Amino acid sequence: MTPETIDWATCWREQWQKNHDVNRRTDTASIWDEQDAARKFYRMSYEKNGERVNRTIAGLALTPESRVLDVGAGPGAIAIPVARQVAHVTAVEPSAGMFTVLEEMLAEEDVKNVDCVQKRWEDVNVATDLSAPYDVVFASFSLDVPDMQEAIEKMIEASSRYVYIYWFAGEASWETMARDLWPALHGSSEYVSSPKSDIIFNILYAMDIYPHVEHFVYEHIHRFNTEDEAVEYFKPRYFVETEEQEEILREYIMRSLQHDGDTVIVPGHSHRMKIWWDVTEFPVEK
Repeated sequence: MTPETIDWATCWREQWQKNHDVNRRTDTASIWDEQDAARKFYRMSYEKNGERVNRTIAGLALTPESRVLDVGAGPGAIAIPVARQVAHVTAVEPSAGMFTVLEEMLAEEDVKNVDCVQKRWEDVNVATDLSAPYDVVFASFSLDVPDMQEAIEKMIEASSRYVYIYWFAGEASWETMARDLWPALHGSSEYVSSPKSDIIFNILYAMDIYPHVEHFVYEHIHRFNTEDEAVEYFKPRYFVETEEQEEILREYIMRSLQHDGDTVIVPGHSHRMKIWWDVTEFPVEK
């Protein structure tokens, strides 16, 4: 069976729906509506000297004249340092908490060349919501969308040169944690992971786009002031509501939790992919 005989867009949509059903949500952005969670995410982005941020920026084809579109910009961990290197950035971010922190950080860092759009990528109209075209369009682990092919087509529509998609390859550490915990927390229900980079590649292949692909491993750290703070952080992510569930979660976290000075950390790692191409090499009707 060849990639052309499989409807990869449907494969993505079905896997995405199963993941969202088990996670009891219809809108990924809602998990970041709390500003405290958004600020914690921003700080976590700069753990280990900002390894993820620096790696992403170094891998983008940026020049001082570049116009850049950041799809799913979060609190601006990448958009803000990119803005210091280029002429203009448009940051699209749907979550209320993330968007508020993004605007706060732009003001705090006195960055003036970033336009912010508070919309889901699915709802963005390239012609009316953005200032296309952009030299670089990228999405860094933010394309948790039901229709990946449509999302890609919209990125292509907005780009005059490069598109970059960063996404997961294999089960992420928090998904392993969810899979381990789900039977104990939620009875017989089984955790279903999100769709991965293999489907993205095959969607592109079916579109006659043959991208560059780079694999890397990312070591990440969740840092907390106390053990209780760590438990409180993970409770809503795994739908912990009862005292019994909280004790199950606490026991699991304590097995991997490490002390680092006056703080505690929950380490993890994940296999990730950078997928990118030059839209001028693989023209798609816009």
